[in-house]
Amino acid sequence: MHKTIRVILATCLLLGTVYSQAGWDPNLERDALETIAKFKQTDPDLQVFFDKAYGYAVFPTVGKAAIGIGGAHGTGVVFEQGEMIGTSKLNQLTIGFQLGGQSYSEIIFFEDKKTLDDFKKGNFEFSAQASAVAVKKGASKDADFDNGVAVFTLPKGGLMFEASVGGQKFSFEPK
Repeated sequence: MHKTIRVILATCLLLGTVYSQAGWDPNLERDALETIAKFKQTDPDLQVFFDKAYGYAVFPTVGKAAIGIGGAHGTGVVFEQGEMIGTSKLNQLTIGFQLGGQSYSEIIFFEDKKTLDDFKKGNFEFSAQASAVAVKKGASKDADFDNGVAVFTLPKGGLMFEASVGGQKFSFEPK
């Protein structure tokens, strides 16, 4: 079992290193815009968040895998008042009962300039208590900002059994 955990951690670290060294992906902005369109198609009411948020970060694909200890990684685009201002990397480590792999898209809305500025400092974290709304038709109607952020996810594929504790950490690289 310990060997399996070490293999998973090494794989997550390797993936994070590969993503980090890959540099700017010219298709990333296109992928982010396509992801926004998919979110809006799934839940048209999400437009309210795009209209009232000061900024948002779009992660077209976040990959997650776990056997007891899990990790996730994704690269996204950060927008301020509708304009792309840079990229962000999402990393997550979780511990608990979990098994499987999945991929999903994630959008984080920032309610105001202060919250986006905190995110851009590059040390932004969500604690284990932060929750995301799984997007489906009408899901955003009851959602609201919590501590200046609102998080929405859209499953892409895979299967994950999970009862774990962990958090997401983000970095920011200006355009």
